[in-house]
Amino acid sequence: MNKEQLQQWLTLISDNPYFQAAIIMLAGLIAARIINIMMRRVLMHIASKTRSQLDNQLIVISRPALFYSVLLIALSIAGNLLLEKSGQQLLHSLLITLAVLIWSYFGIGFARTILRSLAQNPQHVSIVNSQTLPLFENLALLLIIGLATYFIFSAWHIDMTAWLASAGIVGIAVGFAAKDTLANLFSGVFILADAPYKIGDFVVLESGERGEVTHIGIRSTRILTRDDVEVTVPNAIMGNTKIINESGGPYKKFRIRLKVGVAYGSDVEKVRDILQQVAEAENSVCTDPEPRVRFRNFGNSSLDFELLAWVDEPVLRGSVLDRLHFAVYHRFMENNIEIPYSKQDVYIKEMPKD
Repeated sequence: MNKEQLQQWLTLISDNPYFQAAIIMLAGLIAARIINIMMRRVLMHIASKTRSQLDNQLIVISRPALFYSVLLIALSIAGNLLLEKSGQQLLHSLLITLAVLIWSYFGIGFARTILRSLAQNPQHVSIVNSQTLPLFENLALLLIIGLATYFIFSAWHIDMTAWLASAGIVGIAVGFAAKDTLANLFSGVFILADAPYKIGDFVVLESGERGEVTHIGIRSTRILTRDDVEVTVPNAIMGNTKIINESGGPYKKFRIRLKVGVAYGSDVEKVRDILQQVAEAENSVCTDPEPRVRFRNFGNSSLDFELLAWVDEPVLRGSVLDRLHFAVYHRFMENNIEIPYSKQDVYIKEMPKD
């Protein structure tokens, strides 16, 4: 091809918008393919050297969005060459709608990937875990859908004022109608974030119920009592009441207290030794911290002692106390140590007359 022929081709292209549009679309397709290849080969190669799989997943999610975005840009430029002003506006609205849908799909995948990555490592962000994950995924989905709807309406020049006013009125009505449900919902999120208790802990409620936490949901917390009765408490109540977590603290060990009184005149040193020996002979009693005996009080009719011992878990409290009570009673009987009981004397001033 000589210089004159090249000049003719350039003149033909410059005077023919269809050739220009075709060249722009071809250039856009080539650019999109180059970006796709660069991300698949270069970025994925770099991401494969990291320990985390999060960057690999984000690259895979973003590839289609970038590919189609380049094509939409090329199509927009080509359309400006071929269409009149009214047609250009219609094409732009259509292309913006497609771009919003594409990036909304990317945003949903991006949000899910980030949230699931955080849920797998709750030590980084405690509020996001396996139980709160569906809540945050749904909130992210609603937010992305709301933003996408707004941008699509704006692209088609639809006035959003009336829609926003209606949404505000509906939101207020729903808020009043579901205020208890929303209170439980937010309390559940705060409980999971603050973690005053967790599944498997033994808790005592302010109302007196004691049991093991078996489920912490978004709406309620379930507690299984020692009578195998399940108690369901709304999270709004759990978040605004005093809760004693017997499994909390530096370890799960639980201290039990055995109170016993002996008659005045008893050998207090012998009583102390017997209680100490009973505790040390019980296999379920921890040796660290070691059990101890305290002489607490001079009672009205007894000398009051208290045996303090530790067990590995709060659930063992009842069974260990049962065995300790049996052992203490038998040892006191063997050593002639009296356990006093209340006595009442009745005095009759005179016999009733017939």
